[in-house]
Amino acid sequence: MMKNLSTFLNIINKYAGYLCAFIVILMVINVFLVVILRYLFGISFIWMQETYVWMHAYIFMIGAGFTYLNDDHVRIDIIYRNSSKLYKSIVDLVGNIFLLLPFLYLIWSYSFPFVYKSWQMNEVSREAGGLTMIYLLKLAILIFAFLLFIQVISKIINNFLNLYSNES
Repeated sequence: MMKNLSTFLNIINKYAGYLCAFIVILMVINVFLVVILRYLFGISFIWMQETYVWMHAYIFMIGAGFTYLNDDHVRIDIIYRNSSKLYKSIVDLVGNIFLLLPFLYLIWSYSFPFVYKSWQMNEVSREAGGLTMIYLLKLAILIFAFLLFIQVISKIINNFLNLYSNES
């Protein structure tokens, strides 16, 4: 049952990664159009510029869980790289429980009121001609915390399963 839960959580982040790949394509097209419009036609739209900044933010925020799923995050692995599976499971378990979970708790608890207030006041861009609904951009913080949290839970489950299989 725990392995099924871990697999389900991994699938959520896998699809989030696919969404990021799609957003990257849209962002490249958007930036291309911004450059063409500005330098060939002398036309500039603030909302188009803000759109690619938003897409860039969402790629990083949504992609964090996917990155962690694939172990593509930054790791200083002088010792870790050549260690046994048991050692890696212990290090990952301790790091996830005592470092990453409290970090995600802090991110969520401090950003939730910030995002909620933005939703309440229907916050819009400060720039004339900018995008409305800034609260959708700020929502990326909570999405980041949620997707990374479920991936941490999946990793913790896998670490426990690895430890259990080594004890047997």
